[in-house]
Amino acid sequence: MIQKIKILNQEFQLHPLGGLFWEEKSLLLISDVHLGKVSHFRKFGAAVPRKAIHKNFLLLDKIVSDFQPFQICFLGDLFHSSLNKEWELFENWVAKTPAEILLVAGNHDIIAPEKFEKLKVSIFPELIIDSFLLTHHPEEREGCFTFCGHVHPSIKLKGFGKERIKLPCFFKSKSQMILPAFGQFTGTHSLDPKHSDEVFAIVEDSIIKV
Repeated sequence: MIQKIKILNQEFQLHPLGGLFWEEKSLLLISDVHLGKVSHFRKFGAAVPRKAIHKNFLLLDKIVSDFQPFQICFLGDLFHSSLNKEWELFENWVAKTPAEILLVAGNHDIIAPEKFEKLKVSIFPELIIDSFLLTHHPEEREGCFTFCGHVHPSIKLKGFGKERIKLPCFFKSKSQMILPAFGQFTGTHSLDPKHSDEVFAIVEDSIIKV
């Protein structure tokens, strides 16, 4: 179930796969996919199933199908490290995806820009659209509301008795929203919200404000 929110009089939809859709711009924001991470792990002997390599691309197909955006902007760490076998899968995915694709480079994005340019994927250090700053690392900048990633945010919740659960989340402060990591096998980092923060946890196929 998608959660709708309004920020600076603009409409956004939070998707349980971890992406955020800006309705007025038909722009889909996705952060921290870390393509190539599964192949990287397998190369060094980790027992990760081969079919996991295709999981991220299936999830990307799903969220693109749900929103059919004009543009897709990856907020950094699209790839986990250097070129590996998953680059070819990415080339095929770009070729069949009708949306314009943008990349705000993150600290893991070390693949040569020329490789992306050949696919007509534009790379930026950051983007400012209207009063919204799109960047990889969290940053609060005067006059802007920031959408970012990098942190892989999650929230710890307490149940009855001694039950504890950690859920990936969209973490919103007054001037910033940190998107959850979209990629599989990325891990999460627990954040402690202040009273003024808003947390939208991902619970299976739903977004729940906690």
